[in-house]
Amino acid sequence: MGLIHTAIAISDLDSTLDFYAELGLERTNQFELNGVKNVYLGSDDTDMELQLKYDSTSTARIEPSGIDHIAIEVADVDRIFEELVEAESPVVVNPPVDIEAVNARAAFVEDPDGYVVELVEFED
Repeated sequence: MGLIHTAIAISDLDSTLDFYAELGLERTNQFELNGVKNVYLGSDDTDMELQLKYDSTSTARIEPSGIDHIAIEVADVDRIFEELVEAESPVVVNPPVDIEAVNARAAFVEDPDGYVVELVEFED
């Protein structure tokens, strides 16, 4: 038994793919079911994936309620944060900061639908 993926509803497939590509996530699989595109993103560093669910006919506003944040491990949080802000102009929740309790450095931004994404670099 193991954790496989987390699925989130999105409103714009292209902008969401661009956002997560800046973080190094690549499309690993996709299929359409009942008119909803399901696109999986992952990396070579982990078996867990992020599933994007896109319904082009939906006019409902995406509400990321109940999800505190999505954490993505990065090699250099300061560099990735800077590059992401420059390329995608996300809402910055918290710029990079040291979190001594877990020996990490992290930054928090919002993706195109308002999901908070934690960029975390674990320090040696």
